[in-house]
Amino acid sequence: MAKELKIRDLTLRDGQQSSFATRMTQAEIERVLPFYKDAHFYAMEVWGGAVPDSVMRYLNENPWYRLESIKQAVGDVSLLTALSRGRNLFGYAPYTDEIIEGFCRNSIESGLGIMRIFDCLNDVDNVKSTIKYVKKFGGIADCAVCYTVDPKYPKLSLWDRIKGKKNPAPVFTDDYFVSKAKELAALGADMITIKDMSGLIPPQRVSALVKKLKAAVAIPIDFHTHCTPGYGLASVYAAISAGVDVVDTNCWWFGGGTGAPALELVYLYCQKIGVDLGVNMEAVAKINEHLKGIRTELNEAVFGKDKPAPKAFNPLTDATPAEVEEQLNRAVKAAEAEDFATLLDAAQKIEAYFGFPAPNKLVQEAEIPGGMYSNMVAQLQALKSEDILPSAMELIPTVRLAAGLPPLVTPTSQIVGAQAVNCALDLKAGRAMYTTKNNQFVNLVKGEYGKTPVPVDPEFRFQICGVREETNYDISKYQKQPNPELPEAGGVKLAENEKEELLLELFPLVAKPYLTALKKKAYEAKAAAEAPQGEATQQAAVEVKQPVTGKTVVAPLPGKVVSLKVKAGDKVSAGDEVVVLEAMKMENSITSDVSGYVKQVLVAEGDNVQTDAVLIEIVDAPAEAPKAEAPKQVAGNKVTAPLPGRVIALKVNVGDEVAAGAEVAVLEAMKMENSITSDYSGTVQQVLVAEGDNVQTDAVLMIIG
Repeated sequence: MAKELKIRDLTLRDGQQSSFATRMTQAEIERVLPFYKDAHFYAMEVWGGAVPDSVMRYLNENPWYRLESIKQAVGDVSLLTALSRGRNLFGYAPYTDEIIEGFCRNSIESGLGIMRIFDCLNDVDNVKSTIKYVKKFGGIADCAVCYTVDPKYPKLSLWDRIKGKKNPAPVFTDDYFVSKAKELAALGADMITIKDMSGLIPPQRVSALVKKLKAAVAIPIDFHTHCTPGYGLASVYAAISAGVDVVDTNCWWFGGGTGAPALELVYLYCQKIGVDLGVNMEAVAKINEHLKGIRTELNEAVFGKDKPAPKAFNPLTDATPAEVEEQLNRAVKAAEAEDFATLLDAAQKIEAYFGFPAPNKLVQEAEIPGGMYSNMVAQLQALKSEDILPSAMELIPTVRLAAGLPPLVTPTSQIVGAQAVNCALDLKAGRAMYTTKNNQFVNLVKGEYGKTPVPVDPEFRFQICGVREETNYDISKYQKQPNPELPEAGGVKLAENEKEELLLELFPLVAKPYLTALKKKAYEAKAAAEAPQGEATQQAAVEVKQPVTGKTVVAPLPGKVVSLKVKAGDKVSAGDEVVVLEAMKMENSITSDVSGYVKQVLVAEGDNVQTDAVLIEIVDAPAEAPKAEAPKQVAGNKVTAPLPGRVIALKVNVGDEVAAGAEVAVLEAMKMENSITSDYSGTVQQVLVAEGDNVQTDAVLMIIG
């Protein structure tokens, strides 16, 4: 065990992302920055992950300024860290080397010191370019090995065992992770992170793994985990005693729960065993004085209420309670004796004493990320199919193994979870599994995300993708985002410099409205400044809403309106989706409880609303003549929607010949693109929907004759 331990503070990136939906504003960041320079953390994770997207999408702030302002405040005292997804950077699509190089150069010029690089498949080929360019421009390449576990396969029946059937052998062994670390070190990694994004690594496993990694590679080892299932603090204690070089923590008010362990609890343990953190805990106490109020502000903004918080505690000024002292002594002795059951019990009792969230037993037993589970629940609630959750959960190991056993980390956890839901819906409707498949799952099976930990069966790939051979993503087909001039902003370019161009490439759907509004505001401010004094300013007409007298659709929770599915005059039925509300990092489908006609929509896309805010008014009779009735269906075989969603592409027109199994439409549902195929061969007689239409389950999309 080393006598020194480096601390990477996650508070300003992973801490706020894991617990507060990445809503920490620039003003809130600046309240704590003066004290970070004195804290002397080895590193501060402040960028990457969801930060660049969220600060534009929800806060209308500049991601580059976020990084540059922190660098200006902290200087060279701590290395600033960002998290990236290898060749996918911060997005889901692979990028060309030109974009990766430009992104790495600009990030490091803006103050980044360490780029933590991971790949969702642990495919080292996917991180080569980022390693190369980070090092080329003087940054530190921190290469993460994503920790995951083998699925809990169903127990085999006696008959299966008699026939010689076996469950697959374990894949994610210590040797697997060590071999990945050695490959990354050979590529030039400056350090290796054990990235336990789900908090699933127990203390005995991390202890053994740290020792094996230290013996296998001659570069520092960092340990990153979360506390959701209850292992986090005990596993950090075990990693420290095993000789890990760096651990990731959050400051007290952002620690525990879905985040990483609290620094102060690591400090107490290290005081017992004589390990120096190199951190100025007096400065950390000053950070915490501000974080307590910021925590309350974020809870109100994200959840609409102030959630329970741990007891206040400052290890420099508060005496360690006797109960905690007892458990710390137990933890130290247990770690020395490698009695990991006692270590886990002691660590959990320490957290319980201070009031940190209790272990999530469901996540612990299911051995899937908490975010993956909550995503599946939200998707099924939106589909009004919560009853199939047990079936979808049972299908996860089957779907995951068929897709090559990818680690469950962004985005593969979302892909596998959404496909398990699709398969459960198929079975419920009497269809074969994989009748409904999302395009991201197709791309994963095809090979476009990279090499999976185990090979995909060629026959399964043919069933899903129509090809038997593994097919990599063709980077030569990548097309840069359009960068038009903006007449409303005086004809300037949407992206006027390389940093803005990179935002447009990485986050096209978010950066376009953000940059447009930014340029328009600057143009209007300049015009106002140059206008003669006293000149009347034309005010935009303000739409006056009518008094609400009809039935209403209200917001069930606070959030941001990301999509309006209806407009005034539309006819709606009970159960129809009318609004999509973003809250707690999830898109929530808001449906109408009543049938009728939309009299008025009282919110706009982009509006932030509170619980019970009126979104839509619905009346029994239309204010004007209702829409024309849908065309009468002709005779023939029907292609229907297997689940509710939005038609984003029609692949055929009336008169086209189609074969059974051919893709005829693409339906967006559950944040995934789902390929809709025809069960019949024949001619397209009628197309009953248009691109952009929202459809319900079993809605007829087209007729094949």
